[in-house]
Amino acid sequence: MVNGQVVVRPMMYLALSYDHRLIDGREAVTFLVALKNAIEDPTRILIDL
Repeated sequence: MVNGQVVVRPMMYLALSYDHRLIDGREAVTFLVALKNAIEDPTRILIDL
């Protein structure tokens, strides 16, 4: 939403492939969420939040 209106924005799809025998799904999703947050707000990487 920009100024109360729905606007089209570029979107990037992000997927993760991993071996369920070695990595628990919860850990993989946690990593993927952290990666998404870092891509959306790269300043968080610089200040270690």
